[in-house]
Amino acid sequence: MRIIKLNKGKLFLREDEVEGFLERVVTPVGTSAKADVPRKYLGKRVYVIITKKKIKM
Repeated sequence: MRIIKLNKGKLFLREDEVEGFLERVVTPVGTSAKADVPRKYLGKRVYVIITKKKIKM
């Protein structure tokens, strides 16, 4: 079993509690931004993991 621990907070994710991972590019919307996810995740708790690497758009 894999467990993900973050040093900066109190988030612990166990492998058997995670349905899957998605990779999306954040796109601009007005003065904000968004990352689209499939409709099947409506009403579920999701975590967005921010990486340091930027993608040229």
